[in-house]
Amino acid sequence: MTEYKHHAENSTQQVIQSAEPYDLEFVTPKSFVDSSFFQKLGSLKLDSYKLDNSAKDIYGYYNFRSIVNNSVPSIALNDLCFEDSNELENSLPAGYNLIVKGSLFNVNTIEEFKKIDKATFLREAGSRMYDKIRSGEAFKNPQALMEFNLLTFADLKKFKFYYWFAFPKLTIDWVVISKTVFASDSRINYLETWLKENPKEQAFLLSGDDIHSLSDIDLLEEGAAWTLGFIDTGTTKANVPSYQLQNVLAALAIKGVRKVTVDVFRFNHSADSFSMELSLKSKEDLPETCPRVTGWERTGQNKLGPKLANLGSLINPEQLADQAIDLNLKLMKWRVSPNLDLDTIKATKCLLLGSGTLGSYVGRALLGWGVRNITFVDNGKVSFSNPVRQPLFKFDDCLDGGAPKAVAAAAAMKEIFPLCNAVGYQLEVPMAGHPVTNEESQKKQFEQLAELIERHDAIFLLMDSRETRWLPTIIGNSKHKIVINAALGFDSYLVMRHGCLRPETDLTAEDQGDRLGCYFCNDVVAPSDSTTDRSLDQMCTVTRPGVALIASALAVELLVSILQNPERQYADANDSKNATILGELPHQMRGFLHKFETVKVQATNYKYCSGCSLKVLKEYEDEGWEFVKKALESSKYIEDLTGLTQVHEEAELAAEGLELIDSEDEWE
Repeated sequence: MTEYKHHAENSTQQVIQSAEPYDLEFVTPKSFVDSSFFQKLGSLKLDSYKLDNSAKDIYGYYNFRSIVNNSVPSIALNDLCFEDSNELENSLPAGYNLIVKGSLFNVNTIEEFKKIDKATFLREAGSRMYDKIRSGEAFKNPQALMEFNLLTFADLKKFKFYYWFAFPKLTIDWVVISKTVFASDSRINYLETWLKENPKEQAFLLSGDDIHSLSDIDLLEEGAAWTLGFIDTGTTKANVPSYQLQNVLAALAIKGVRKVTVDVFRFNHSADSFSMELSLKSKEDLPETCPRVTGWERTGQNKLGPKLANLGSLINPEQLADQAIDLNLKLMKWRVSPNLDLDTIKATKCLLLGSGTLGSYVGRALLGWGVRNITFVDNGKVSFSNPVRQPLFKFDDCLDGGAPKAVAAAAAMKEIFPLCNAVGYQLEVPMAGHPVTNEESQKKQFEQLAELIERHDAIFLLMDSRETRWLPTIIGNSKHKIVINAALGFDSYLVMRHGCLRPETDLTAEDQGDRLGCYFCNDVVAPSDSTTDRSLDQMCTVTRPGVALIASALAVELLVSILQNPERQYADANDSKNATILGELPHQMRGFLHKFETVKVQATNYKYCSGCSLKVLKEYEDEGWEFVKKALESSKYIEDLTGLTQVHEEAELAAEGLELIDSEDEWE
């Protein structure tokens, strides 16, 4: 309760009364919705609401202080209107706005938006308000009399938002007996304290020298004189009050009030405040049913109908692309896979070693899954045979000797999606069995490769030869990265994930553990030079064109499934459909196009493997470049280190033994 001085003692008055009482009118509001509101709505629709079209609480606000003359009430909404009302209030200039609560009804199709019976929708909103008045709740919480409804449809593919405001107004007719204009400056000073304590109350009671909340109406002494106070959110020249007063008067009428004096305060100092003596138009008792309800907002052409906000022309095209990419992915979570972890996929940094046929298709598929950080590595240049099979390249990339493949691939990715963080490195991966020719240069390339693998989460091995995959296999395991390998034959393919050593593993142990094997675990010889002295058909990728697409797609889908498993790169092969939320998590997939068949294979690591055995990993971690240099000079070094040499010797002895047995049998 705040002390208040009656206006008769403090203000100049001017009576403007007509000869006869006349019907009280109200000013219909208009809406102003900031584009940030729709952007937030779009985000909530995708991430939270999904297919839920039930009512959601929102808030709006009316500026009642810094408004121009002869303006109508204007409700404003922005992105904070979905938050708690206190957050919205704190973001606005103190003492300038009235916060009102609303209900958002966001439907799923434009057809549903059109088919909703607008009269029924409005009548139901009015009935809810009427019930609150009857129960007394509206007097305990006068904000309930100011509530609005917002019907929306968000076309997120075209960035169009259809919306229609409803301001439910209970129609109970009042007549104006007299109207008095008064200078409100001195009286408003007394209201300032009230507003600081009650920033959400637009209507209040003036009794003697005190200001009371509307909820105090039953506490006033019976027969005590009181005046209804109202803060106007419009400044029309005709001194017509804002529509919110209509519901306050309806509540009083339903409560039994037949006559009332209303002081309408305008905080815009250049607009007149005024007082009205009002009386119910009907002398009969009001029916105990909800009065007629009106309140749909009209368009700028003064017609009943929804409005359209087309954000496509306002949002930066790159931002539009960013949201559009996320759209299709997030739609998966609506019905098909609600628990799909898209954020993890999006944040994964991928390194593509090889930027040719496989690299191009893998890069495109990663973009489709929303991956933003993709790095290409290759030492080749684009040739005229590349563009038809490698979709990241075009004819112009072949001119003048050819653009560097990795750089051109990264540039193409940014052309497809400018916000993609794609980078290309022209780098030759040191290969086992290829002797060192320039140690300084090759050491730098090794160090750069190790640094790139360290900076990324998932490594794709997509090169042309076996030996180029050897060093990244070792580094990836040593750095505990996800390593995915894809390789092609003429009409066959292999897609696999490498088993990963856990950080706590003792590299000096004899027991290799039961982790999954790598690309080299089936080999009984160390990788060696397979590129020298090759004919044309051996130098070029001779494979059925569709094989690369299949293998690339499986490689990317395998990565996504790994990311949905809590064990990530350490996960065992699992044929259960519940291995991840996307289904099974295999180790290897071997495809044969001549039979249109894909076979799943699982194999543990090989004790003498040249790519992932504990001896190789320990030697790499202990010696670094010196270990690599020895392996480059001679594949025999790796065979001796891992024990493959001993395996060969034992195999030869066993073979000799078999030959001896065979020869003895011949003499019998």
